[in-house]
Amino acid sequence: MADKKEVQQFLDGLHAKIGVFGVAFENREKNIQALLDLEITGTERLEYVKKLKVENYFAGPTKDTNDTSRPDYWEFGMMIKGKEVYIKINMGHAGKRVICISFHIAEREIHYCFNKEERG
Repeated sequence: MADKKEVQQFLDGLHAKIGVFGVAFENREKNIQALLDLEITGTERLEYVKKLKVENYFAGPTKDTNDTSRPDYWEFGMMIKGKEVYIKINMGHAGKRVICISFHIAEREIHYCFNKEERG
């Protein structure tokens, strides 16, 4: 688990990189289904990612067990239209887009590290 300062540093870098390179969202079935279930567009999904804050953090950094050459993943959650959404993201490689592997309705309750209200 990271401390607040490390999470904020990650988010500062993430937001800056998104501004330059954007985000590559994995086209996994549950990620696509989340857009339908939440009734949001891909552009709105990007705006939610841009709004991530320390209070949304709950895990990471974590190594990618499938591809150790990828940067570490960080895990966040947020309430969107009354549903808790799970977001797993990394910085991507240098000079490339940020990678969001997961953006879908949470499959289990998320316990936030730095949010006293816990659910959002």
